[in-house]
Amino acid sequence: MSASIRKIVTITDETRSEMGRPVEPAVRRAAAVAVIANPFAGRYEADLAPMIEIGEELGDLLGRHALAALGIPGEQVEGYGKAAAVGENGELEHAAAILHPKLGTPLRKLLGKAPALIPSAKKRGSLGVVLDVPLGHKTAAYVRSHFDGMEVRVPDAPRADEIIVAVVLTSAGRPLPRVGGLKTDEIKGEDGLR
Repeated sequence: MSASIRKIVTITDETRSEMGRPVEPAVRRAAAVAVIANPFAGRYEADLAPMIEIGEELGDLLGRHALAALGIPGEQVEGYGKAAAVGENGELEHAAAILHPKLGTPLRKLLGKAPALIPSAKKRGSLGVVLDVPLGHKTAAYVRSHFDGMEVRVPDAPRADEIIVAVVLTSAGRPLPRVGGLKTDEIKGEDGLR
């Protein structure tokens, strides 16, 4: 089963200054959001394998859209995250099936070395629901400067029998980070943690 996509929305965000101070280089974030039909809306389905396959398809598709919007090579991406919201006739497990087992593999292939856990969130919502996509560093989960999030929404989604799925990529962490933790130049990248 492949995704039945109603629309794809891309959103970019570029921060050039924070608290009156320049942010150089600017911090760029890009989200790619797919609005898809939920093939299991309104009914319980024990076997969610088709949703897992949709997740794999969307990992590549949305990763490519977000990367194009970000405008840098995959190896230069520093942070990432993913999220999904099911419409009222869906269940959270539908979002989990899309996000977790297979979405990350094709996304990581686009980005070069990316062993860190891809932060994720899921929820149920109606038209215009806000997705707060959690973000983290792609190579080392303990890089505190990259603990962030991007808010995305699609005004006419999800309908009751739809799911919205978002992938966010970033060029850097938060603007002007200063709360300590592992710095990007200290990453060893051996285990996805440090």
